[in-house]
Amino acid sequence: MDELDLSDWRERVARLYLSDLDLTGFRAARDVLFAQHPQSPIPLEERPAFTGVRYFPENPEAVVEVPVRPAEGTLRIDTGGPDGVVQYRRVGVAQTPWGPLTLWWIEAYGGGLFLPFRDGTCGPESYGGGRYLTDTVKGTFGRGLTVLAEDRVRLDFNYAYNPSCAYDDRWACPLAPTENRVTAPISSGELRYR
Repeated sequence: MDELDLSDWRERVARLYLSDLDLTGFRAARDVLFAQHPQSPIPLEERPAFTGVRYFPENPEAVVEVPVRPAEGTLRIDTGGPDGVVQYRRVGVAQTPWGPLTLWWIEAYGGGLFLPFRDGTCGPESYGGGRYLTDTVKGTFGRGLTVLAEDRVRLDFNYAYNPSCAYDDRWACPLAPTENRVTAPISSGELRYR
């Protein structure tokens, strides 16, 4: 049953993100999940040859603690899939060394923080549509984005990851809105799948 598999996938992702594994162990455990789980974004026919996701080397300069200023307004994104149009509310703008990035709140049952971004590596090195740093609806707590105070966050771009649509067209993913596109390269996290 797809719904039970999806629930199991989300639980396993959340446990992985909340584990005490270091970055190397986290990446290895994530590869096992991608290789074996029925809800993996890796196409079924590619899983026997799947040897793991490719990443930039760990980059200590990609870990920053930054101020967040309040922001207002909403954004509606048509996912192109069964989720239809999803509404996001601006929570704040993180003042990163690479440029400002808006933190979003998903305006749906349960809500959740969401930080999609597109940087100078997108296209030549990482997925052209952009990557995510956190999507708490999917269970990605406490690694890419950690709330330190009401006006400060810790961002660790070593945990930047591709949306599911980067692996297979069967997935529909909201991509980084214009305000979350920075020209500077953030050379950390996940590389292009292909």
